[in-house]
Amino acid sequence: MTMPAHPVPSPEAGRKTVFLVDDHPLVREWLTNLIHQQPDLAVCGEAENGPQAMHGILDLKPDVAIVDIGLKDSSGLELIKDLKRCCPATAVLVLSMHEEAHYIERALRAGARGYIMKRESTRKVITAIHQVLQGKLYVNEEIAAAMAAQFVEGKTLATHSPAEQLSDRELEVFELLGQGRGTRQIAETLRVSVKTVQAYCARIKDKLNLGSATELLREAVRWHESRNAG
Repeated sequence: MTMPAHPVPSPEAGRKTVFLVDDHPLVREWLTNLIHQQPDLAVCGEAENGPQAMHGILDLKPDVAIVDIGLKDSSGLELIKDLKRCCPATAVLVLSMHEEAHYIERALRAGARGYIMKRESTRKVITAIHQVLQGKLYVNEEIAAAMAAQFVEGKTLATHSPAEQLSDRELEVFELLGQGRGTRQIAETLRVSVKTVQAYCARIKDKLNLGSATELLREAVRWHESRNAG
């Protein structure tokens, strides 16, 4: 069931509606308070995972959905793809703690119209919402400059990352392995069979030229720790 939001001003007020998707209640509360301070915006609903979000967004048809990539027991990237297919009129803005280039690229390829980090100022969050509502693409200045430079060189932003070789779903499995999750736990988290997870692991080993499950686990842990260092 979709979580209730704070009372929403009437549509006659001319406010654009925003749906929040984040598995941290404090983040949703912060966003709700911030958005309701704007004369032209209102939160119409919220969810902590993909299935709740799809149900709420299909029902409420918000103008914009603010989505975190790392959701409780579901994938933000898969949700973005589903929203692009089922709710193309709802603009998606990613608000994430992940600053890695491959996350930004994947989110934009999945259908997001903007990507902003949670460390950014509240002013920039509001600017990002308004920009995607206008049909424009929003990324911060540093990312925009890097994207432009790499485009000129004909490369992606994350060509030096081994994870760039993986599909979105393979990357999710790889990341969960790095967090110490077992095969069955990963299957439950992604809502797939254990056999499917094993097939993903086999493909990851092939793509990363790893000879065994032990090497795969070691590489996944190393990558996870390098991303979270500091």
